[in-house]
Amino acid sequence: MEFPVISTYLRVRYAETDQMGVVYYANYLVWFEMGRAEYCRQMGFSYASLETDGFRLMVADVHCRYKAPARYDDTIRVDTTIRDLKKKTLTFDYNIFNDASGQLLARGLTKHVCTDREGNLTRLPDAFVRCMATSHHRPQP
Repeated sequence: MEFPVISTYLRVRYAETDQMGVVYYANYLVWFEMGRAEYCRQMGFSYASLETDGFRLMVADVHCRYKAPARYDDTIRVDTTIRDLKKKTLTFDYNIFNDASGQLLARGLTKHVCTDREGNLTRLPDAFVRCMATSHHRPQP
């Protein structure tokens, strides 16, 4: 199954940069989360509703390969897609670009396991899987 790529745009804030004037490496993981949340929203399913229904998507693994620095006031594009969707796990891929130049800044992935409120491994909810498996996303304002 092929999943759509959904883009999220942001502008680098001064607080996200380090003493060298580049984005501090941990902020890329925050940007992954922003891309992931927007991906779910665009596909018609919010993280908030998932949690309201008693499910959690816990990060089990994360990788980030840095290619080039981002700097204050750069416009960043986070391209997010699903790499793998299984019964109890979900893996997202991310490519982060400088939107003006198109330069690849970083690429990575997060693997999530689905749990209940108590942290017990469980199947991804059917409604969530159906939304993520939709071949056409629904753009939201």
